[in-house]
Amino acid sequence: MTRIARNTICIWFDRDAEEAARFYARTFPDSSVDAVHLAPGDYPSGKQGDVLTVEFTVLGIPCIGLNGGPVFPQSEAFSFQIATEDQAETDRYWDAIVGNGGMESQCGWCKDRWGVSWQITPVALIKAYTSPDRAAAKRAYEAMMTMGKIDIVAIEAAFRG
Repeated sequence: MTRIARNTICIWFDRDAEEAARFYARTFPDSSVDAVHLAPGDYPSGKQGDVLTVEFTVLGIPCIGLNGGPVFPQSEAFSFQIATEDQAETDRYWDAIVGNGGMESQCGWCKDRWGVSWQITPVALIKAYTSPDRAAAKRAYEAMMTMGKIDIVAIEAAFRG
């Protein structure tokens, strides 16, 4: 019997939970598609035998994708925040999400093609804006506010003043 996690993120999809989960598993390390469950009967947005839920893991975090239909679209009220170590990793994740039908936003945020929001956040940015040197933190924060994808060199330069 599969162990059921006590706390799992459930993400509502229109109908593409399995496709999204497979993309996440290909894109991020420590990610996988763990199980696909078919509906045992008809439901408002699907028929018996359709994919109803998908158990998957994103960077070690257990998730469930629910194909619930178009009633509840994604919003920025939920996002995955991915801490990246360097510009290459930042670029790789950003480009994978945006380049696969997603869209850019501001301050390190982007959306994937299913509308799920992602914050691709370099550790250097987090350290800069949480620094006890509040003047330097403010400069880094203000630089971030002008960016789409985060540019670590520009954040570090702003921090140094």
